[in-house]
Amino acid sequence: MPLPADRLLDELPPEAGIYALLLSCRRRAVIRIGKLGELRLRPGLYVYLGSACGPGGLRARIGHHLRIAGRPHWHVDYLRPWTEVQAAWCRTGREESEHDWALCIRRLPGALVPLPGFGSSDCRCESHLFFFRTRFRPPALRLSRAVLYSTRTGRFRS
Repeated sequence: MPLPADRLLDELPPEAGIYALLLSCRRRAVIRIGKLGELRLRPGLYVYLGSACGPGGLRARIGHHLRIAGRPHWHVDYLRPWTEVQAAWCRTGREESEHDWALCIRRLPGALVPLPGFGSSDCRCESHLFFFRTRFRPPALRLSRAVLYSTRTGRFRS
C-alpha cells in the first residue's frame, strides 16, 4: 500500500531550489492554459522546469504538483489533470536557475516546445515545458538530489 503523500514528501528537501518534473501523457487533447492559450497535447513525455523559493521550498512545490489543483495557479496546474508524474529531480540553492536547465533541455535531441511561454511568462526563456515523443534521458544536470517518483508504487526513491 502506498504511503500517504505527506510521508512521501518528507524525502524532499524543504529548502528553496529548482526542479524538473517528468510527466507522461497517454492521450491527445487540446487544453486551455489560463490566459496563455491552447496546448495541443500528444502522447509522450513532457518535462516541466520550475523553481521553489516560497515557504516549504521544494517539498511544498513538488508536493503541490503531485496533486491535481482545484483552482489552477501555475501553467503546469492546467496540464496536470492530463498527465502522470513519473519522476522529479531537484537541486537546492540558488546558484543555478530553471532557466539554465531550460537551455540545457532545449538543446537535447528530440526536444520540442509545445507552447511557447509555458511556465516562462516571467522570464525570457522560450518555454519551461518540453515535449519528447518517446524517451527522455535526463542530461547531466548538477543535482543535490535526484528523486524519482513511481506512480506504480506511489513511492519516491533516491
